[in-house]
Amino acid sequence: MRTPFALVAAALLAGTAAAQSAAPFIVQEQGRGYSSLQDAVDSIGGGSGTILIAPGTYRECAVQDEGRVAYVAREPGTVVFDGGICEDKAALVLGGRAARVEGLTFQNMRVADRNGAGIRIEQGDLSVSETLFRNSEQGILSASDPSSTIRIDRSTFSGLGGCEDGHGCSHSLYIGGYGRLIVTRSRFERGTGGHYVKSRAPRVEITDSSFDDTRGRSTNYMIDLSNGAAGTIAGNTFVQGEDKENYSAFIMVAAEGADNSSDGLAITGNTASIAPGVDRSTSFVADESGDSLRIEGNRLGPGIARFEAR
Repeated sequence: MRTPFALVAAALLAGTAAAQSAAPFIVQEQGRGYSSLQDAVDSIGGGSGTILIAPGTYRECAVQDEGRVAYVAREPGTVVFDGGICEDKAALVLGGRAARVEGLTFQNMRVADRNGAGIRIEQGDLSVSETLFRNSEQGILSASDPSSTIRIDRSTFSGLGGCEDGHGCSHSLYIGGYGRLIVTRSRFERGTGGHYVKSRAPRVEITDSSFDDTRGRSTNYMIDLSNGAAGTIAGNTFVQGEDKENYSAFIMVAAEGADNSSDGLAITGNTASIAPGVDRSTSFVADESGDSLRIEGNRLGPGIARFEAR
């Protein structure tokens, strides 16, 4: 028979467990809940941990300065970070050893310099999956970390970018001098300016993704490899819309200088078209690197030239 003390202790433990499970942010490895995202991040510190996020809409943001942290929706698609900004940069400002983001939505990210992002990655590896970035200035913006990789899978970038008021341009996805950018099975749509993918990484893999510009406004290139890159762009579908700031090419290589080698860059097996009712001529690939690119097996619609050297 349990003593009164044992019964009281069991009740206290059950109450504590219920309170922890009701907390919006639970660090899985600790089994402990937190009322704020920043407190959960800080509790992991220089270690490794997974933050499970309860369904809801949050004005939260967090800065990760160390460690390896995963930010994971308990139910994919039910967690929305809406407009909360840290350091005048992003909802998540990531500067640790690594980060993983899974099943989240970031929306309405805006700051004074027009670079408000869902994620600002400043160093370390980043993996993003099943995540939606919408109606903001940028989706993901990176600093430079030549030793690290950014991977994006099964994610959507919608209603992003702009070139306004002398602040320069923002983009759906803007990657600085990272070592490698990998984008798979993702969707880019309804851009509001700038490029859909702008990357300075020397290695890229952009595959099995879609770029739907039919509802874009004042957009530019679908993919801008600003300083050149080696790697692969394959199996993607591109549709160029009517409202373009620059419609001269779908994919641009080394428009800002050939700092990276583009030798062997393989642009293969893609499908590209111009939206119905739009009468224009453009190029699928425009190149300023002068390197040897491999462009083959692409299905190009009327009005699209295979290649243009600039």
